[in-house]
Amino acid sequence: MKAFMDDNFLLQSEAAERLYHDFAAGQPIIDYHCHLSPQEIYEDKRYNNLAELWLYGDHYKWKAMRANGVPEALVTGGPGVCDYDRFMAWVKTVPLTVGNPLYHWSHLELRRYFGIEETINEKNGPLIWEKANAILSDENFSVRRLIRDQRVEVICTTDDPTDSLEYHMGIRELENFDCRVLPSFRPDKGLEIRRDTFVPWVKKLEQAAALPITTYTQLLDALDSRIEHFANVGCKVSDHALDHVVYADASLEEVEVIFAKALSGETLSMEDEQKHKTFTLIHLGEQYAKRGWTMQLHIHASRNNNSRKFAELGPDTGYDSIHDGQLAYPLMKLLDGIETRGSLPQTILYSLNPKDYYVLGTLMGSFQDGNAPGKMQLGSAWWFNDTKDGMLEQMNALANLGLLSRFVGMLTDSRSFLSYPRHEYFRRILCNMLGEWVVRGEVPYDLELLGGMVEDICYRNAKAYFDF
Repeated sequence: MKAFMDDNFLLQSEAAERLYHDFAAGQPIIDYHCHLSPQEIYEDKRYNNLAELWLYGDHYKWKAMRANGVPEALVTGGPGVCDYDRFMAWVKTVPLTVGNPLYHWSHLELRRYFGIEETINEKNGPLIWEKANAILSDENFSVRRLIRDQRVEVICTTDDPTDSLEYHMGIRELENFDCRVLPSFRPDKGLEIRRDTFVPWVKKLEQAAALPITTYTQLLDALDSRIEHFANVGCKVSDHALDHVVYADASLEEVEVIFAKALSGETLSMEDEQKHKTFTLIHLGEQYAKRGWTMQLHIHASRNNNSRKFAELGPDTGYDSIHDGQLAYPLMKLLDGIETRGSLPQTILYSLNPKDYYVLGTLMGSFQDGNAPGKMQLGSAWWFNDTKDGMLEQMNALANLGLLSRFVGMLTDSRSFLSYPRHEYFRRILCNMLGEWVVRGEVPYDLELLGGMVEDICYRNAKAYFDF
């Protein structure tokens, strides 16, 4: 019987142990997609207590607490609720998460950041609270220290085209902080033309770009201007939430009419939205390719399912799920529409629905470019899938259909500065998978081959792919 979470946690063979300890563990982290706050990094935020650092904004934990019957006031906070009570509500929930990655992640977070090795449960809760808060009270314990301690080399945040990027520019001027914090261009609000948020967002874009936007062509000009601004601040990736992948042929003249209708407050059809999205995405893909950016497409999330809770708490509070919709044909047409213009950029395809892996894995092969190794990527197991089984399913699909060796590896997709042990979790799972292949005689026990592959997936592939 192995001890819980010892040095060889998740490593079930000698080969796995060698691959992890000799090749994976020491690699720096490139977090090329997350939702961390650049303002908090620039200001080097400190935290008052463990609940603030551990629970605020973490909808993974919130979903588990609700499933355990924890009242909402203890989940997301409320009048008269103290942080200690919220902390204890989570501590009481943790033992019930056995089998869920939250059980492992929570223990890894306490061990790697605080050196706390007690098992998380109600009995140990007060001691954990006391130990962690004593460390948090140290004036040197801050956001930038958390990043340095985990050897994070690059962070790509998620940023709207209207963002000023002032904090990214400020971070570049900091002394004694070597991590590169770069923006990612996420123009989702400019695609959702039928939402009430569209026209107000266009006004914000007009101000950010300092350009008039009364026509669709002017909208594209403003987006191009902001892409240039992002590039000047070091941006190398874009990001799109394509909850529903759509494709509809349209001319510029048609989309000009659709845009004018939107600005005047007229009701738009679903076909109008599809034409606007398609034309805009193809244009953006061309712009990304010109600058050598990578385009990320996050597919098949069903967001804000609970209307009452959305009205009460807003988005990103744990009321999302996996979407199941048509994918193969519209995505093929969209990629081909960009490729036809000779401008398909490096692209990472993520799906929240694992049934899509083989669709994406085979579709990628139609758009690989012999001049760019791994140009088309099957994105890492994302959101609900970044479990042990989910990571293995994604990597096995990629290995079966493409080149696992070219995989750009793990990301956090997180709003929490305590999420970096998820990279360790991924690396252990990767090394154990390869170790199992060795044990079964499916691959040779060649540490030069497999060790190099591990180093590539954990670090070198992402560094080269994104040109960091």
